Amino acid sequence: MKPLFIGLMSGTSLDAVDAVLVEFEGASCRILTARSHPLPEQLRQTLTELTLPGDNEIEKLAEADPAFARECAGAVQSLLEASQQKPENIAAIGSHGQTIRHRPGQGYTLQIGDPSLIAELTNTTVVADFRRRDIAAGGQGAPLVPAFHQSVFHQSGEGRIIVNIGGMANLTILDEQPVRGFDTGPGNILMDQWCQRHTGQPYDSNGQWAESASVDQPLLEHLLKEAYFHQLPPKSTGRELFNRQWLDNRLEQFPHLSPAQVQSTLCQLTASTIAHDISQFAPDSQAVYLCGGGAHNQTLTKRLRQQLPDHSVSTTEALGIHPDWVEAVAFAWLARQTLLGLPGNQPEVTGAAGPRILGAIYPA
Repeated sequence: MKPLFIGLMSGTSLDAVDAVLVEFEGASCRILTARSHPLPEQLRQTLTELTLPGDNEIEKLAEADPAFARECAGAVQSLLEASQQKPENIAAIGSHGQTIRHRPGQGYTLQIGDPSLIAELTNTTVVADFRRRDIAAGGQGAPLVPAFHQSVFHQSGEGRIIVNIGGMANLTILDEQPVRGFDTGPGNILMDQWCQRHTGQPYDSNGQWAESASVDQPLLEHLLKEAYFHQLPPKSTGRELFNRQWLDNRLEQFPHLSPAQVQSTLCQLTASTIAHDISQFAPDSQAVYLCGGGAHNQTLTKRLRQQLPDHSVSTTEALGIHPDWVEAVAFAWLARQTLLGLPGNQPEVTGAAGPRILGAIYPA
């Protein structure tokens, strides 16, 4: 029987834990079952509060840590029931945890979701805490998925760019050079927050609201002045920078704009920053493959195609992995790397001093 691994991923959007059951064989992988486990609203609110400095942080963190772990364990149990697998058939769970603070420039990143509790509740070995070893070695601790992209998506003779559009957006450049990758900036996070505030919906379905209004060029140019967009990689970012306050501060000069115009401009911001970085750092790679929730935003995809007329733009489904599950599969792969004693980072991507075995192992 080929080894089975479970990958758990909860990103910047804080909406759910994505869980996948994966079978690996050499460099190839196959998803056997996948589920998205929604997070309770109260826990989402607490996690959102923890992403920024506030009152009573230690108490909130101490409560949220096991609460999130229980949701992870629930996601695993649902996955096992759906796949009719038993815990003893699973080599390990790769749990990303929930990032509540990511400040690599200050030497730290923090993901919660007590792996000891997940191991106890699922009776399965857990590998977790992947990012801190890379930071200890002088890296950004992110993005970590490029090593996985390199393993499963690289094709000799074809320059490929994998663009993951979650709360933040990151890209991986796969060509004949060493793999490169970094966070381009906000993916869905600003659009989602603006949509929630003005429509009560968690996201702009298919980008329809953004499509209904024009882009405001002065606002777009103002947003693009953010220093992060002009930093050279390696670099990574998160809610610590791109959040509601960041947007509100920049909108103060544009009170005349309608909410729909702002949404359209935020969609253009994501498209423009991704397209700019592709043009600057991978001008000779023609094939772009999208994954993450943003791959479903038809307006965003259309604008990426407009800005990248010489590129083909599709999703990772064309490469064999549905765009919704790529990151979760990546953390199953990272758990496998750890158990095999193999590195999980790409120093060229994160800036770490060298390859490192990532994560800590919590036995069943």
